[in-house]
Amino acid sequence: MEEKILIIGSGGREYSMGRKFLEDSRIKKIYFCPGNGATQIIGENIFYKTTQELILFIQEKNINLVIIGPETPLVEGMSDALREAGIKVFGPSKKASQLEGSKAFMKDFVSRFKIPTATYLQTSNIAQAIDFIYKLTPPIVIKADGLCAGKGVIIAQNQQEAIETATQMLGGKSFGDAGKCIVIEEFLDGYELSVFALCDGKDYVLLPVCQDHKKLFNGDKGPNTGGMGAYAPTPLCDEVLIKKIKDRIIVPTLEGMLQENNPFEGILFAGIMVVKMNGGLEPFLLEFNVRFGDPECEVLLPLLKTPLLDLCYGVIEHRLNHFEIEIYQQYCLGVVIVSKDYPYKNSPPQVITIDNFDKKIGHLSFGGVNNKDNVLIADGGRILLCIGEGKSFQEARKNAYTLVDKVNFKGMTYRNDIGYKALEHQ
Repeated sequence: MEEKILIIGSGGREYSMGRKFLEDSRIKKIYFCPGNGATQIIGENIFYKTTQELILFIQEKNINLVIIGPETPLVEGMSDALREAGIKVFGPSKKASQLEGSKAFMKDFVSRFKIPTATYLQTSNIAQAIDFIYKLTPPIVIKADGLCAGKGVIIAQNQQEAIETATQMLGGKSFGDAGKCIVIEEFLDGYELSVFALCDGKDYVLLPVCQDHKKLFNGDKGPNTGGMGAYAPTPLCDEVLIKKIKDRIIVPTLEGMLQENNPFEGILFAGIMVVKMNGGLEPFLLEFNVRFGDPECEVLLPLLKTPLLDLCYGVIEHRLNHFEIEIYQQYCLGVVIVSKDYPYKNSPPQVITIDNFDKKIGHLSFGGVNNKDNVLIADGGRILLCIGEGKSFQEARKNAYTLVDKVNFKGMTYRNDIGYKALEHQ
C-alpha cells in the first residue's frame, strides 16, 4: 500500500507530523497546505482559495488521508466538508470542535456531566461580570470565549484589574468578536499537565502525559504565549493521578459527547490543573483543545513506536477498542526559539544559521520560517524547536539545550528553564 498524505497547517506541529510520517515506508508523498519554508524541503507545499478547490486537488492527486493540524479550520468545519466529499480525514467535526471553539460551550458541557472544573460564569453582560468578580478571591481568570491562538486568557491579580479586563474584552478592544462573550473563573493553584487522548467517538488511547510552558519568561513569568517548550513523559503524573484523569475527565467527556449525538473523533487535549487537596492530588479541567498541541506534538511524536498512520486510521475506522499503542522508553524535551518581539509584534526577518550536530541527540522542528534560495529565514513568532531525546529526563534536557547552542539568528529568544518543575520533583 502506497499512501499520499495531506497535512493542513503551517507550524512546527505540522512539520513534526510530516517528519514522523516520513519514517513510514508505506507513505509515498506528503503535501502541506500551506506549510512553511521547511516543510517544502520534506514534502510539497500547496495553496488553495476555497475548500472546494482543495477537495478537487485531493481527488485529482488521489490523496488517501488528510490531517487537520490547527484549530481554526476544525472550528470552521473543514473536516465535515471533506468527509461529505468521501475523503478520509483525521480531525473532529465542526460540532465537536466547539469544545475548543467556545469556552462557554465547553464549561456548560462539563457542568452537565459533572467533570471537575473551576467555578465559573459565562456572560456578555458587564454588570453580571462585575457582580461575579466581587464574589471571587483574587487572582481571577478571565477568558475570551472564542479562538485567540492560545493568548485569550488573562489572570488578573486583583478585582479592579479583573473588571478592567472584562470591560475591554466585552467591548471588543482586547480580542475582537472572540471576547464579546467571556468566561470568568476562580483561580486554581497547582501545576498544569497536558493530556492527549486519541478518540474514535467511543474508545480512546492515552499518549504519554506532557507538561507545557506557556509563559514567555523563566519561572513562568510574563505574558501567555502559544507555548515556549514542553517535555514528555512527566514525573509529575503517577498511575493514581492518570486513573483519576481518565475516570473523571476523559471517559465522561467521550460518553457525554456520544450521549448528545456529538461523538468526538480525533485528538482530544485536556489541559489539567493538579491541585493538592484532601491529602492527595486532584485533577481539574482547565480547557479542551481538539487537536495536537504545539509544542507538545513535537515532543510526543518521537516517543511513538506505533506508526502514526496506524493511529490515524484506528481513529477514522473506529478500531481503538482493541488497539495496543507502543511507546519508546525514552524522554523528549523541546525548547521553543522565538523571535525578538514575540508575542507582542512581528520581528524583521532574520537568516538562520545552524551548526552541525549529532543526530543521535535529537532534531529541530521548524515553524515560523520562510525559505529563500534554500536558506531558512526566521519570519514569524515561534521559529523552531530544539528537541532533545534521551534515556533519562536529564539527558533529554541536556541534549535539547545542546541543540539550542547550534542555532543562531539575530534577536533569537528562548527560556532556559524548560522542565524545571520536573527537576524540582526529583
